[in-house]
Amino acid sequence: MRASTQKATRPVRTVLVVEDELEMRGLLRDNLEFEGYEVIATATAEEGLVELSQQPVALVILDLMLPVMSGFEFCRQIRANGLRVPVIILTARTDESDRIVGLDLGADDYVSKPFSIRELIARVRAQIRRDERDTGDREESMIGETRVNVTRRLVTCRGKRLDLSPREFELLRYLLAHRGEVVTREQLLREVWGYHQTVVTRTVDNYISKLRAHLEPRLNEPSYLITVHGSGYQLL
Repeated sequence: MRASTQKATRPVRTVLVVEDELEMRGLLRDNLEFEGYEVIATATAEEGLVELSQQPVALVILDLMLPVMSGFEFCRQIRANGLRVPVIILTARTDESDRIVGLDLGADDYVSKPFSIRELIARVRAQIRRDERDTGDREESMIGETRVNVTRRLVTCRGKRLDLSPREFELLRYLLAHRGEVVTREQLLREVWGYHQTVVTRTVDNYISKLRAHLEPRLNEPSYLITVHGSGYQLL
């Protein structure tokens, strides 16, 4: 049965469903499309990875128990590649250890089968809203002559693509979401690198230098990504 929640006017978002059960895959597709989402549905994690590499996706609904490559491995691979698309895991397994592993690998939410389709749709909306809020809900931003398309993960300057590593892009994405704010090294280590305890490292400074090499016309006189002495960094 389709969820009966009222559709709201919003830009179309694409949801990738990775589910090997044909009936469940159809159920998810029908209800998501009814809610106004575009849906890409695949039966394997391998097919899902291909789809993610070819087009922007707002959210992934991921079955845990898949043939060949598991949902765990799918999650591990996309996070290792620096892709921060929200992921909701579906599973019939209820072990707490599985839930912890999934969340540690970068899943954003965990839903046990059987589930309410209305609740799942609500969780989809919540995850997409949160992700768009974190990125400033802006598809493109300009930093001087540099254009950043967050959805497509594309950074260009005067029409030429800049080759940022996944970590460099995630750092830039976070700075854009907090543009104008002073962010500390500790904040960046926690939110971008996932460190949850104090560590002594030059990692942030090194990556800031790499970003400046892409963004700044004059490295010795930064105009856009500046150091706020004693506090951290600020993207203007």
